[in-house]
This record gives sequence, C-alpha cells and structure tokens, in this order.
Amino acid sequence: MANPFQFLQEVRAEGAKITWPSRRETMITTGLVLLMVLVASLFFVAVDQALLVIVGFVLSLGR
Repeated sequence: MANPFQFLQEVRAEGAKITWPSRRETMITTGLVLLMVLVASLFFVAVDQALLVIVGFVLSLGR
C-alpha cells in the first residue's frame, strides 16, 4: 500500500458497488431472525424438560 489516497478511492469505489437492503427488507429479516430465536428456544426448553422427566424416571427405577 504505497499510496493511501488511492487506497481510500478504491475503498470508496467498492463501497458504491454494495447493494444495501431496503428498510422493509431489514425489518422482515429482523422479524424472521427473532421468530427463529423464539422457535429454537422453545424447542430447547421442550427437549430439556423431556430429558429431565426421562432421567428422573430412570433414576427412580433404581430406588
């Protein structure tokens, strides 16, 4: 990188090529991410509770 001015010009040119999402696309994507986080957390809570019941049942057999 011999010329910092040329580097900044190239960075600016590359930045102009970026296709930025619209506000609507950003809101939809954010909503879908939040929905998937909710679904995944409910899934893991259900699996955790099922394993708790199963392990409790297996351990109670030994009493």
